[in-house]
Amino acid sequence: MPPDTPTPSPVLNRLTRLYQQGCHLLDHLQPPAALLARLYLAQVFFLSGLTKLRDWDTTLLLFTEEYHVPLLSPAAAAFMGTAGELLLPALLLPGLLTRFAALGLFVVNAVAVLSLPEIAPAALQQHILWGTLATALAIFGPRCWSVDAWLEKRWPGAR
Repeated sequence: MPPDTPTPSPVLNRLTRLYQQGCHLLDHLQPPAALLARLYLAQVFFLSGLTKLRDWDTTLLLFTEEYHVPLLSPAAAAFMGTAGELLLPALLLPGLLTRFAALGLFVVNAVAVLSLPEIAPAALQQHILWGTLATALAIFGPRCWSVDAWLEKRWPGAR
């Protein structure tokens, strides 16, 4: 080192190493965190879709009387919402077309919030959580524990 260059402090070196180790550990936690987010969102939306499907007459009534989806008839909104809640989680669960599925669930979630004239604060917090998780999956992708990652290894140019 040149004579006028200060020597790094041992404390600073130690803190830098600890920070780098912490970052390395967090990097290793990304795949299981993405998997858990996918599993959680898939469960929430799929179960909601099953509930709508189980009692279709009530679903249609709710979309007619309570949920006011703009630009769509109540029957079309009920069908599209239910289809999204059933099909998109089926893609999200294994991590197939993850970003598409996450963006789709984000839209389903946003429409649900916007179509309710009144929403309880606790319910709004849940929707914010779901929207945040869907956004994170759309931005960061499913990571390496997914069908998307497996396909990318098989066909690298397919992305």
